[in-house]
Amino acid sequence: MQFMVHIKVDLPGDMDPKRVQELGEAEAERAIEAINAGQMRKIWRIVGARENYSVWETDTLEEFHALISSFPLHPWMSVDVTPIIEHPATKAYEERVGPFPPL
Repeated sequence: MQFMVHIKVDLPGDMDPKRVQELGEAEAERAIEAINAGQMRKIWRIVGARENYSVWETDTLEEFHALISSFPLHPWMSVDVTPIIEHPATKAYEERVGPFPPL
């Protein structure tokens, strides 16, 4: 199953900057693990905000829930999840032209 995910992070304004940095480093490490496991397929940052859009892949909704809950910033996240499937235009392009161009 693939999911388009929109994540907003809302850290307390009075959080110690050192703690923010530690959380950011731990978050990056967890993201690398998810990418290497083939679970986080792509991620884009929203300019000027602590938000992102990403594409994830897991076998079940429960697996995705456990995965996203394992991220260090999860307690401060608002997560919107939309299941997605391949668009027919992708198949048509690949049948007529060849592999779909990468991003």
